[in-house]
Amino acid sequence: MSASRPREAFVARPSTRLAILAVLGAGVLAGCAPTVPSPGTGTGAGARPDPVTVFAAASLKDSFGQIAKAHPELTVRFSFDGSNSLLDQLAGGARADVFASADATTMVSATSKGLIDGSPRVFAKNVLVLIVPADNPGRITGLNDTLTGKRLVVCAVGVPCGNATKTLASSLGVTLRPVSQETKVTDVRGKVESGEADAGLVYATDAKAAGAKVQTIAVPGAEKVVNEYPIAIVAGARNRDGGQAFIDAVRSEKGRAVLTAAGFQAP
Repeated sequence: MSASRPREAFVARPSTRLAILAVLGAGVLAGCAPTVPSPGTGTGAGARPDPVTVFAAASLKDSFGQIAKAHPELTVRFSFDGSNSLLDQLAGGARADVFASADATTMVSATSKGLIDGSPRVFAKNVLVLIVPADNPGRITGLNDTLTGKRLVVCAVGVPCGNATKTLASSLGVTLRPVSQETKVTDVRGKVESGEADAGLVYATDAKAAGAKVQTIAVPGAEKVVNEYPIAIVAGARNRDGGQAFIDAVRSEKGRAVLTAAGFQAP
């Protein structure tokens, strides 16, 4: 959003009629002069760039934040949430320039609804891992009988991480009995970090972001259940050029390095 032109304050002091007329005449002449853009309006040298609005899956928060900071020429406004929630917002008329989801299914749905302009590009992949609090009070070792009677938290079916959880459990032939199902993977992570849950299934990137707050337990077979992350310009984008510049930054060599450091896999 461009900044408004600063208003000039004018205080008239009691004086002769001639002086007042002279001031009014000067105002009329000034009104006829061409407008010069003020700094920050989005035009001219030194102007601030128009903002780029990016709707992105919650698991991208740290990485996208770092990528944006590495590109000060872009003014980026983020909205991080569950992919399905973001899709609903776009379908409801919310304005954005870029959409990045945590799975291909959500992006296909967005495309079928006419919400995407052009072809989405996959820029990263992610897999699930099991996390437990740092001291692992439940002595959990994996998706096995050590989970019996423990507070397991997962993502809800219908959101990318929940769909991946369902697929993984089915492929392993295990039945999960979570005490809570969340719409955002970051909420699953938060409950494990706080000790509210004994274990949670999250993306590898979330486990890495949690650092020493959790222990990470690899799940055999998880490498076969991979979520692809696509990114695209939103139909009707107000700042298409800025949106494309951000997408290019994400897919650049430096962008890939940030994503890899966060635990994402290359597409």
